[in-house]
Amino acid sequence: MTTCSPTADDSAELLPIATPARTRAALRTLIRPDRGLALTGIGILVTATAVGLLVQPLLGRIVDIVADGRPAGDLALPVVLLVAVAVVQGLTTTLGLTRIARLGETVLARLRERFVERALNLPADRLERAGAGDLTARVTGDVARVAEAVRSALPEMARSVLAILLTLGALALLDVRFLLAALLAVPVQLLTARWYVRRALTLYGDQRVANGAQQQQLLETIGGAVTVRGHRLEEQHTERSAGRSRKAVDLTMRSVNLVLGFYGRLHVAEYIGLAAVLIAGFWLVRDGAVSIGTATAAALYFHSLFGPVNAALVLLDDAQSAAAGLARLVGVTDLADQPEPAAAKAAPASVPRQRTAPEGAAVTAHAVSHAYGPGRPVLHEVSLTLEPGEHVALVGTSGAGKSTLARIVAGVQQPTAGTVTAPAGAGEHPVVLVTQEVHVFTGTLAEDLRLARPDATDADLRTALATVHALDWAEALPDGLATVVGEGGHRLDPARAQQLALARLVLADPALAVLDEATAEAGSAGARVLERSAEAALAGRTALIVAHRLTQAVAADRVVVLEAGRVVESGPHDELRDADGPYAALWRAWSGSRTGAPHP
Repeated sequence: MTTCSPTADDSAELLPIATPARTRAALRTLIRPDRGLALTGIGILVTATAVGLLVQPLLGRIVDIVADGRPAGDLALPVVLLVAVAVVQGLTTTLGLTRIARLGETVLARLRERFVERALNLPADRLERAGAGDLTARVTGDVARVAEAVRSALPEMARSVLAILLTLGALALLDVRFLLAALLAVPVQLLTARWYVRRALTLYGDQRVANGAQQQQLLETIGGAVTVRGHRLEEQHTERSAGRSRKAVDLTMRSVNLVLGFYGRLHVAEYIGLAAVLIAGFWLVRDGAVSIGTATAAALYFHSLFGPVNAALVLLDDAQSAAAGLARLVGVTDLADQPEPAAAKAAPASVPRQRTAPEGAAVTAHAVSHAYGPGRPVLHEVSLTLEPGEHVALVGTSGAGKSTLARIVAGVQQPTAGTVTAPAGAGEHPVVLVTQEVHVFTGTLAEDLRLARPDATDADLRTALATVHALDWAEALPDGLATVVGEGGHRLDPARAQQLALARLVLADPALAVLDEATAEAGSAGARVLERSAEAALAGRTALIVAHRLTQAVAADRVVVLEAGRVVESGPHDELRDADGPYAALWRAWSGSRTGAPHP
């Protein structure tokens, strides 16, 4: 179960945060495959800690030998045993901590894989409502917090807890009254831990949300810098960024004060416990109940607890911070099971998943409606059928709902009402969506292409590039298919980047291809080249094309016109152009503004 995180502002609906119970359950699930490694590591650490507890009795033995005035030769055995204890404890501790660290890294890798897999499959509208800053904060700050806890806090916490338990047992073996004296510190420590935990989890959770809001504001300001400057909104955006930064700093300072109060209370507990053990030792030695060496061993045992007790309690800081981060990560991995509140309010009807029809069957969208929130409808009961092999162009003014319908047909986001039936493909991917915002991944050109089909041979890659008329420039690169592209590598202009995306489409070999203004980023110079590439990539497959240029509508088998989220016209280009309806008006406006535009 997860809960919706508080919103950073009035418009954002942040991604959910898992409840403590769900977070613990997810953690158990992550650890379960490596239970043997966990048990082995803990067993070795128990052995190491038990061996280390022999140091205090050996030191007490040395004190008794000196106090009794015995020969110096009697010190040889305790000293040799101390060296042996140090060697054995060092080796076993190293081995145990290594196994615990391996467990932590394995679990962390598993968590990262689940998070990335789920994040990549989040519905686009859900991400838009949350804002990029929330997801960015989780994939950076929260993952870093959990990783830090796994690498440092987890092994130290395991060793500290074992040391505390075994040391208290050793005190009881010396004399139970030493144990009772030491336990006088426990109430103060427990109250301190309770005081801290009750405040820390909420505080760290709020801190993460504030950091996410801060990142979101920075991303929006930087991403829209041209618009901000054009409308002279610099001062307003600067104040917003400063306000969110002040909130993040205020929460950080509150956490610092919380930690300082935590340490102060721990020091009080130490003084109480040590004083009690020393007083108990004084009375027991005076009464002859124990030797000076035994009292010394008891004092050393309690003093040795300072480290592990403080470490365990101080690690609550890391644990609370990591728990807050883990809850935010689990909230994303569990997002598939969460309802969509805004969608539900906008359209109470159930939201069916995209269904898959047999290969070669028609693609059908039936009574599809969609809204990005209450009162923000984008599509109104749109029905559309694409026959096998048919190319359909979606046209309409900006905001008509073309891209939303394309993403719903592609399965990238779910409609708030209605159903979509998509065909099964011959390749691994039955549906592939190509948008105008393509990404060139860092790596060789061949690796970038193989994202669509990992088992593709070099010959397959060249065939795909040739299909979209990109083989000539690809082979002309400094190292051909082995040329490193993306950030830090060879830069591809927008037209070539889009051809790369179309070549990936060819390699994926989907039954249905959805192009959402896939030639828009190339500009006029590269648009004709990309339209040829797109036409070749779509040959022989069903296609839905959001037309940025109406020349794409001319080449399509059918044109569907959207207005305000509704289908207002559908038919071949020539028929709609001569019908003097909405499409004819769009065509006149588009062709009249372009010299040499086609007039079929």
